[in-house]
Amino acid sequence: MRDFAERVQFIQRQDPEVADLLIREQERQELVIRLIASENYVSRAVMEATGSCLTNKYSEGYPGKRYYQGQEFVDKIELLAIERAKALFGAEHVNVQPYSGSPANLAAYYALAEPGDTILGMSLPHGGHLTHGWKVNFSARFYHAVQYPIRPDTCLIDYDEVARLAREHKPKIIVCGASAYPRIIDFTRFAEIAHEVGASLVADIAHIAGLVVAGVHPSPVPVADVVTTTTHKSLRGPRGAIILCRAQYAKSIDTAVFPALQGGPHNHTTAAMAVAFREASTPAFKAYGRAIIENARTLAAELMSYGFTLVTGGTDNHLMLVDLSNKRIPGKPMARALEQAGIICNCNSVPFDTRPPFDPSGIRLGVCAVTTRGFGPDEMRLIARWIHEVAEHHDDPARLASIRAAVRELCLAKPVPDVFV
Repeated sequence: MRDFAERVQFIQRQDPEVADLLIREQERQELVIRLIASENYVSRAVMEATGSCLTNKYSEGYPGKRYYQGQEFVDKIELLAIERAKALFGAEHVNVQPYSGSPANLAAYYALAEPGDTILGMSLPHGGHLTHGWKVNFSARFYHAVQYPIRPDTCLIDYDEVARLAREHKPKIIVCGASAYPRIIDFTRFAEIAHEVGASLVADIAHIAGLVVAGVHPSPVPVADVVTTTTHKSLRGPRGAIILCRAQYAKSIDTAVFPALQGGPHNHTTAAMAVAFREASTPAFKAYGRAIIENARTLAAELMSYGFTLVTGGTDNHLMLVDLSNKRIPGKPMARALEQAGIICNCNSVPFDTRPPFDPSGIRLGVCAVTTRGFGPDEMRLIARWIHEVAEHHDDPARLASIRAAVRELCLAKPVPDVFV
């Protein structure tokens, strides 16, 4: 914490109010157990690139074809990020300019379809993402969105139903990928369905990109036309996104990102991506991916031993959905009680949930961040026990405070590392 306080000394001089909030947030991140599946810790190198002098530079256009002068070094950084991403994922073309995952998906749709065309994506209540065609999102306002479900008996993707819907609706795009699906996705099966009906396949791997790179989840790159991903979450980079595609779609994708949907790229984020991609190319990152899988499976098994119901009965990746319908507390109050105990997660709808989205039956847990700070199976078993105690004693402030003190001691014993390679 002292080191961080020194790093914000210039903010302290200029704006002590913001500096104080930053210091307190840093302390919060260090002294709680972060189980939000979309969060992680980045290395000191990624953090410093994000806060670098590139914040000062505007670079509308692409390397070698900019609308502003002074691009000598920016071009080299963007090209470095592109080449590293291509090598990391085995992609023919990469665009590193999307500001985040939702704009990346919009760019993919813009490149491959016309407004009003049909897209087929995973239903949000069944684990999909807002941008996969959910009714309140641009993807359902700009396109005719059809949603595929999961099986009610297993909560697994029903590939036969996906094929049936594809044959019936003849979508221009099929979207696969999820934000709350704990099992391996069969990208090859999705590709077969897309090819049968003449659709383009877009794979959104925002949650599992790091697992794909680490070799612990199948990659969609060999079979999908376009792949989108954020660069944080399991990939452990800055808050940004990239689009990978076959060479034949390169011009359409690049044009969709700029000039169709965005202006100048965030060069400081591009530099941080380049650093993160280098980190992700190391043997240490592959070990990190394997540790995520081991931790997730351990936490899932332990929770089930305490009587928690997990959607699909477990997990193959970094996250799990806990259905609290058999407990005395639903998702939102449980997430709040866990926060009081120093364990941070998000409430989440479970498939076929009878409760409203803002007050759902479940919680979503992910282990990317705790794995980054060195937690292993022993800590997963401890976390499961604490989650069980919170569920049983959520209305006991003293018990929650006791757990929070124990959480603090564990976090102090395993601080967040600055260097990952």
